[in-house]
Amino acid sequence: MKKEDLRIVYMGTPDFAVESLKRLVEGGYNVVGVITMPDKPMGRHGSVLQPSPVKQYAVSQGLKVLQPEKLKDEAFVEELRSLQADLQIVVAFRMLPEVVWNMPRLGTFNLHASLLPQYRGAAPINWAVINGETETGITTFFLKHEIDTGEIIDQVRVPIADTDNVGVVYDKLMNLGGGLVLKTVDAILAGTVKTIPQEALVKAEASELRPAPKIFKETCRIDWGQGVKRIYDLIRGLSPYPGAWTELHEGEGLAVTLKLFETEKMFAVHSEKPGTVCTDKKTYFRIAVSDGYLNVLSLQLAGKKRMEVADFLKGYRYAEGSYVG
Repeated sequence: MKKEDLRIVYMGTPDFAVESLKRLVEGGYNVVGVITMPDKPMGRHGSVLQPSPVKQYAVSQGLKVLQPEKLKDEAFVEELRSLQADLQIVVAFRMLPEVVWNMPRLGTFNLHASLLPQYRGAAPINWAVINGETETGITTFFLKHEIDTGEIIDQVRVPIADTDNVGVVYDKLMNLGGGLVLKTVDAILAGTVKTIPQEALVKAEASELRPAPKIFKETCRIDWGQGVKRIYDLIRGLSPYPGAWTELHEGEGLAVTLKLFETEKMFAVHSEKPGTVCTDKKTYFRIAVSDGYLNVLSLQLAGKKRMEVADFLKGYRYAEGSYVG
């Protein structure tokens, strides 16, 4: 079968999923339908509906778009079946019911932003950086019942530099993911796929599996009782979004929320209490921890824009005894 004859249904929602869809379209593959999330209400009263990045691209290319509220809805399932897909591809979408993922004759494969079986879950890129990993990657695998556990088709490994934040790693994986999706489709077409059960990799690695659960507001709160490296990795693992945060206490019971986006590690022996603010009020703003300091380079006050630390200090009224926590 030629790629022009292979009927593909593509499923995805955010920017991360646009790149792979774009590669398929520009590569001349036959995308017969795109499934994405319903438009999101925006604005004060939710009166403006914002289409997903995947929908925006699909519409610009004249592709058929379906936006089901519920994936088990009979009307949606019938419409999906009418597309007669040979293969379904999932990139950053929702968990699919069996009636959906088991529909195409060649199966459904997913592109996941980690080296499975590590970092199964909703936020694999964030957690790899938060945990100080020096390597991550992307994986294509066939879907089965349990989330992110299907047999692996292919993987690409990617180094994580000590200065990379989640935004940098996200872009690397997004671009490489587009290429891996095409490579996987071509291997399926050629009948050359040799899958590997994840259980075999778990045994081979003989290591503890690290999960990648959804990130909540409390996940992002900085614990100043931890050391320099742990806090540094948390901040870059949440930068630029959603952002690691803390409360800046300026005396007299005043506190303001502060997001930190970029810091430097400064290992040192000192007698400061963890969370103590150290600053010359002009050029540096450092926060003491048990084994040194976090030198803050860019940050954001609640209700303000992100700024460099020098700009922040111009308007910051430093009070002796200021601390974060």
